[in-house]
Amino acid sequence: MDARDADLKKELDATLQTRRELGEEYESALVESFLEKVDQRIDGAIDRRVRRQLAEQRMVVARGARSPRATDSWGERFGFGIVSLVVAIPLSAIGGSFGGMSGLVVAWFGIVGVNAVQAARTNPGLFTRHRKSPQDAEWED
Repeated sequence: MDARDADLKKELDATLQTRRELGEEYESALVESFLEKVDQRIDGAIDRRVRRQLAEQRMVVARGARSPRATDSWGERFGFGIVSLVVAIPLSAIGGSFGGMSGLVVAWFGIVGVNAVQAARTNPGLFTRHRKSPQDAEWED
C-alpha cells in the first residue's frame, strides 16, 4: 500500500468516525465529501498519465522517430525473418526444379520482395529517406 492509498484509507476512516459522531442526518454530506476527494485523486492520476504520454509522444516527434506500435516488436521482425528463411528452402527447390536458374531467381526475387515490403511497413521512409554523405556535411557549415 502506498502513501496515497494510506491517506485515502485515513480519510475514509475519518469520514466513518464523523458519521458515527454526527449521526445519519450528515451522512449524505459526508459521503459526497469523501467521493469528491476520491474523484480528485482519480483526476490527478489521469492528468499525470496523460501528461506523461504527451511528453513521450513529444520526445518521439522531437527525435524524428515514429511512434511505436504494439504489433511492431523485435520478436515479430525476428519471427518474420525466420519464417521467410524457412519458406525460402522449398520455394528455392520448387523454383529451381521447374524453372532452372530463372525459376530460382524468380523465387528469390519474391522472397526479397516480401521482406522489403515488411521492412518498409515496419520502418516508414526506409527506402525514401535521404542519407547524408560526408560531402553534404561540408556544405552545411
